[in-house]
Amino acid sequence: MAAVVELDESNGSSETVTHAVANSNYGSVDAAALNATNNPIIPGENSFEKWQRWHVTGLGGSVSVRTLRYFATVPPTNITHFFNGHTTQGTYDGANHKQTVYAQPAVTATRTPEAVPTTAPATANIGIAGSLTGELTAAGSSDYCLSQIRTAGGAVAGGSITTTFRYEEVA
Repeated sequence: MAAVVELDESNGSSETVTHAVANSNYGSVDAAALNATNNPIIPGENSFEKWQRWHVTGLGGSVSVRTLRYFATVPPTNITHFFNGHTTQGTYDGANHKQTVYAQPAVTATRTPEAVPTTAPATANIGIAGSLTGELTAAGSSDYCLSQIRTAGGAVAGGSITTTFRYEEVA
C-alpha cells in the first residue's frame, strides 16, 4: 500500500486548518476554497499568501515520506508566482524561507522571496522539521509551503497556473 498524503491549507488570524484541499485559488481574501471571481486579485497588487503543508495521515506500509518538491507552470503575462522554498539548506534556513510556525497570511511580499520553479527541482525545496533532508516516519506534517501571486498593472483576469506538490515515498 501507499502512504496517504493530503494537502492542508491554513487560514485566519489564529490557524484554521482545512484538510485535503482540492483547489488553491488565490485572491484578495484569506480563505481556503475561495471563489476567485468574487475575490479577484486587483492588477498591480498581490494575493494573500497560501499557507499549505503536505500532511501524511498514514504510511500504508511505507517507511517514510521525504523530498518535498513544489513547482508550477509558467504564469501568464504580467503575473508572477513566488514561494518561500529553496533547494539549499543554508538558504532555506535564511530569513523568510523556512516556515515552521504559522502566522496570519498577508499580502506583503516579505515571506515569499523566491520565484516558483517551472520545472521539477532535482532535490527538496520545502522541508520537514526545518530540514530539506527531513522525513516523516509517522503521521505528521511538513514545514509550511507559502506561495503568492503578484500582478502587474496590465494583468488580465482569468489566468491560471497549475501547481505540483511532489514527494518521495520510501517503501
